[in-house]
Amino acid sequence: MPTNRRASRVRPPLRRAVACLASAALAATGLVALAAAPASAATVPVGSGSYSDTRPAGTVGPTDNVGGAVTPKVTAAAKDKPVPTNDWWSSLAFQRYPDNPYSTPMYGHPLTYQAASGGLDVGYPTSAAVVGDGRQYEYAHKKDLTLGLTGLNSPDTKADSWSDWTVTPYWSDGTRTLRTTIGHGLPFVYATGSGGDARVTTADAPTVFSDQGNVLGITVGGHHYALFAPSGTDWSISGSTLTAPLTSAKNYFSVAVLPSTGDLATYKKYAYSFVTGSKVSWSSTASGQSKATYTLETTPKEGTETGTLQALYRHQWQATDSALTNLTYVSPRGTMKVREGTSFSTTQKRAPVLPTLPAVSAVDKARLAGYLNDVANASDPFNGATDTYWTGKALGRLAQLVPVADQIGETGTRDKLIGLLKGKLQAWFTAGGGNEFSYDKDWRTLIGYPASYGSDAELNDHHFHYGYYIYAAAIVAQYDQAWAADSAWGGMVKTLIRDTANPSRTDSAYPFLRGFDIYAGHSWAAGHQGFAAGNNQESSSESTQLSAALVLWGSATGDASLRDLGSYLLTTESEAIAQYWFDADEQVFPSGFGHDTVGMVWGSGGAYSTWWTANPEEIHGINALPITAGSSLHLAAHPAAIKRNLAEMERENGGPAVEWRDILWEFQSLADPAAAKAKWDAGNGSYTPEAGESKAHTYHWLTTLDTLGAPTPSVTGSIPTSAVFTKGTTRTYAAHNYTSSSVTVTFSDGGKLSVPARSTATGNGTAPEDPDEPTDPPTGNTFRLTTGGALTTSTSTTAGSDTIASAGGANHDGSPHQPLTYVVKNVNGKVKSGSSTGFRLQVDAGTTVALGQQARVSYDLTGDGTYDRVETYEYFASDPVTGWEEYTQSKGLKSATGSLGELKGGSVRLEVWNAIGSGTAKLKTGSADTVVVIPYE
Repeated sequence: MPTNRRASRVRPPLRRAVACLASAALAATGLVALAAAPASAATVPVGSGSYSDTRPAGTVGPTDNVGGAVTPKVTAAAKDKPVPTNDWWSSLAFQRYPDNPYSTPMYGHPLTYQAASGGLDVGYPTSAAVVGDGRQYEYAHKKDLTLGLTGLNSPDTKADSWSDWTVTPYWSDGTRTLRTTIGHGLPFVYATGSGGDARVTTADAPTVFSDQGNVLGITVGGHHYALFAPSGTDWSISGSTLTAPLTSAKNYFSVAVLPSTGDLATYKKYAYSFVTGSKVSWSSTASGQSKATYTLETTPKEGTETGTLQALYRHQWQATDSALTNLTYVSPRGTMKVREGTSFSTTQKRAPVLPTLPAVSAVDKARLAGYLNDVANASDPFNGATDTYWTGKALGRLAQLVPVADQIGETGTRDKLIGLLKGKLQAWFTAGGGNEFSYDKDWRTLIGYPASYGSDAELNDHHFHYGYYIYAAAIVAQYDQAWAADSAWGGMVKTLIRDTANPSRTDSAYPFLRGFDIYAGHSWAAGHQGFAAGNNQESSSESTQLSAALVLWGSATGDASLRDLGSYLLTTESEAIAQYWFDADEQVFPSGFGHDTVGMVWGSGGAYSTWWTANPEEIHGINALPITAGSSLHLAAHPAAIKRNLAEMERENGGPAVEWRDILWEFQSLADPAAAKAKWDAGNGSYTPEAGESKAHTYHWLTTLDTLGAPTPSVTGSIPTSAVFTKGTTRTYAAHNYTSSSVTVTFSDGGKLSVPARSTATGNGTAPEDPDEPTDPPTGNTFRLTTGGALTTSTSTTAGSDTIASAGGANHDGSPHQPLTYVVKNVNGKVKSGSSTGFRLQVDAGTTVALGQQARVSYDLTGDGTYDRVETYEYFASDPVTGWEEYTQSKGLKSATGSLGELKGGSVRLEVWNAIGSGTAKLKTGSADTVVVIPYE
């Protein structure tokens, strides 16, 4: 979270770690109150509820760091467009500091930026600094050059326009006007100007490595840049100042950061194809996948080229089958890989969501009923909460228990809890009382009062706070659809959704997806982004709470568009969290950073810290809570990361958790349910639940997963509200059907589950196997691996394993080294449109560290011995924990040659080898868990 927050029952705040990340303006949250609201304030009705159009008397709205009111710093062209606060560039529009009318550093990746009076400072940090007693790593912005116009001296910088992940800053000093377009993944800065010539001023004397007149290659601070002026012009060099003439007809120029000096020609090709916008689209498929397409809009300034170059983050290139170049960049999120083209798509397994964990006989109903009564019959079930955050936490705590009570037949307790939820939500959803929501017309946002942690003055954390309200409303809607109607209280729920996760780009009242950074793949918490380290997010799990709530609300109310939006947000952020908070593949955090997780992600890097304490329990727990069957099951996709995370917590803590033991037990249960349950059995009598938890929920959660096994996100269902659990060789399928008719849910491993209307169902046992129905991914033909080197469609195979030879300490990334080879011949088939190669390989490196298994799939279309299509996939970094791990095509293509075509007596070959490491690994064979799926009919 972006402001100082105190948690209940924690050690006193230690104020460590983050201080050096932010500028001097890590201000306290107690700000000067503004004048009382005028008497003309009106109430805006929304169904049975309402909000006010003027904030309550004695409260504050958006302010700078000394308490002065601020309005959006935008041009006339953008004045009627809602400003997307909580973004990577929000300091352009939200002037947090009276003495800085430009911006704080903005981290676009691979480039970094900061607006100044003379134009745009640009940098490309490639070396990490580990600071704050080893608690932070940062690739801090450092200016290599300033892009501007001769003589430009603007009094401020404004936001002129923006799209899904790009923004155009604007400068004007009355004589000269400059616009630049910058964005995530853009190696170019695109500029247009008037009143002066193009000017680039370098921080140090540049070294020129290429001079082609209007195209200039320079090296500054060890980084290579290309400068592109209009054709027919020439760059002039005077010390550290480089200029080129502009005219009214040719008023454009661009600058690119190059991976190497030898890449100048590639970048020159696209230098005049200016990016003018960006847009994402998404869909959720019946096969249990979430698909997204990321598209740049371009306009050619010269010639006809409309293509461009994009650098993809790790969570993107791992999930795309779009062709990538060999060009790469350094970033705080690991290696970025470059694609030629204006569009690419990703496909990811849809994150599992349930309203609660399914029923199991191991739960002692009498014991659970007692725990439920302790909560429902408490003198103050809301624990004294008054502000938006702590009220939200209390709502979430009660909402978790409603389906649990229903599950064991405690309908009286269930209805009492629902009544508590309705009462509190309705109080907040009605203007004029002690709690209300108020609309700020300048910032186009809904602020809850009493506010907390800067949700008013800084516009922080709306997705954290309101996600709890939407989740609680979704649970109520599951049992009372009339209450959730737009004409009743659902209208106010949708208003909170419009504020936090608006799916509309044309809504004039709220911005599109306020806090979710579409390209970065996760949300940001600070409304103003006013820090030297960029924006930040602490509790990634409270962000996924909002996304899961959208899935549940959309499902409960029949709003498929909101349901699918929630799936897209949850699935995308799930992998971003795995990579950038938990370093699941151990490929993101720099080598000098001695931690396995971060409590906070910043634009510049990450910090092993929280805003309010250095207690390791909370550093590790803040990215797990709240534990729910909607927001948490996705974490089980990376059990090794969970185990490393908790092992570090105990090292740093000097022993097991004490203060947040319930949160951390539940987190552990996603990877090792038995061990977590054993801790509950030993210690449940002597702890106080975390503020958003209860003994009822923790007991139910731990007992259920101990019975069913850990969640298995690699197997997906045909509806978003489904999940799979595995214990030993037994899988349990679970799904909740919100519709009025029974449905059959099909799972990606072939399992099927019949679910009655408005009910949860489970099914136990081994997945049915049908050789005519493909498994995960669910398109094409499926082949098992057999010891001996064959691929077969037969289901009568003998389970076993083969040994993958050691890489011998060498790097064989992309080049097969003593591979295991499996072949099927005499294959006939036509390419299935829209499909691609898939595989699911079970590998185990035992306790050997630093191994990486790699796969290659090749197609000989005619059986003549020549492989016409060869696909090499990124290697899988296996963990040093004994047990099977799943390696799939979702790691992403490393390279591909040739094209697919009709198979006529052709052959398909799989090769598996160790790309890195000095030990052997095992590959499971003869099992439905280890298959290759070819994209053929």
